[in-house]
Amino acid sequence: MTVAVETGTWQLDSAASTVGIKHKTMWGLVTVKGTFGAVTGQGEVRSDGSAVGTLTLAVASLDTKNAKRDTHLKGADFFDADNHPEITFAVRSAELRDGDKVHVVGQLTARGISRPQSFTARLVGADADALILDAEFSVDREHFGMGWNQLGMIRGLTTVTTTLRFTRTAA
Repeated sequence: MTVAVETGTWQLDSAASTVGIKHKTMWGLVTVKGTFGAVTGQGEVRSDGSAVGTLTLAVASLDTKNAKRDTHLKGADFFDADNHPEITFAVRSAELRDGDKVHVVGQLTARGISRPQSFTARLVGADADALILDAEFSVDREHFGMGWNQLGMIRGLTTVTTTLRFTRTAA
């Protein structure tokens, strides 16, 4: 199945999109899950079918359903929201390959530290007016200055899961 995506400018439908994280803690016994409630973004599909764009998460909108933990995660040990209120992902290239697979290459910035990040997303829906991408990838939080690990409780990588719905803007 090959899907054609309309060229032009696309805006993230924040109400219909989700960005979540999950990480094992308590020596791997508990998985902490959270979502970012404030997500914005836009992109452009070029005439050659490739795409570029930006996704921005408001750190203050992180919700793990535990206020004390959320305060800690937004503080200096982790995301340092006071000094770095946004996490951004700048898409340098996104190319549809092998049917519904989208090869994404970009730059992830958290806590003021930028690192290259690539992953494969899946185009799960597309028509002339909207497209939906699902992706899951792993991030090493220590690469972004988030090495806090009391008693060795937090190990491994953080998994980021997204469902992003974009709508085509008027040409």
